[in-house]
Amino acid sequence: MAENLKVERREDFGKGAARRIRRDNAIPAVLYGHEMDPVHLVLPYHATALIARNSNALIELELPDGKTKLALIKDIQRHPVRREIQHLDLIVVKRGEKVEVDIPFQVEGEPVSPATHIMELNDLTILVDALKVPEVIEISVEGLEEGTQIFAGDLTLPEGAELVTDAEALVVSVEVPQVDETDLETPEAEDAEGEEAAEGEESSEDAEDSDEE
Repeated sequence: MAENLKVERREDFGKGAARRIRRDNAIPAVLYGHEMDPVHLVLPYHATALIARNSNALIELELPDGKTKLALIKDIQRHPVRREIQHLDLIVVKRGEKVEVDIPFQVEGEPVSPATHIMELNDLTILVDALKVPEVIEISVEGLEEGTQIFAGDLTLPEGAELVTDAEALVVSVEVPQVDETDLETPEAEDAEGEEAAEGEESSEDAEDSDEE
């Protein structure tokens, strides 16, 4: 279902204008696609931030001229420190068309102990109906044993969706964590080794003193 968002046209451009937009608690954005000329917009910050929690959110934009456009969030630029949204790229979509999107994973369950799951991919690229873009692709690792591997082609996709990622791409592997033997050394053992080294140095010094005498 599309989220409704009332937007304004952007009239001023440049870095200074963009900063003013952000100071006014709004977000500069650009809308493009379907061979239309790019349209520069100003979006309300709070409502947009709520929608943007899903990177593939479908938005019904209410333009100032009374027209509406369906769009997907294509790219989000954030402040490197504060993580606030700085700019949005929106791509126009039409009802019934398929769009190529990257969908994150959500892992459910636990493998057989002491094994754990390791994510080999961050997301899955699929071609799907613009009105049926899923928020996540669910993967169950419940009860899986060490050595199990899940490939892109093994995953269940939304009805009508097509896989774009290579079907043989490894998505999840189940492995037992390898323990570094140095991690098993206790502070007491390290102290003992230090004391032995110190005693060795003292013995060496005593021997040298004897030689000098």
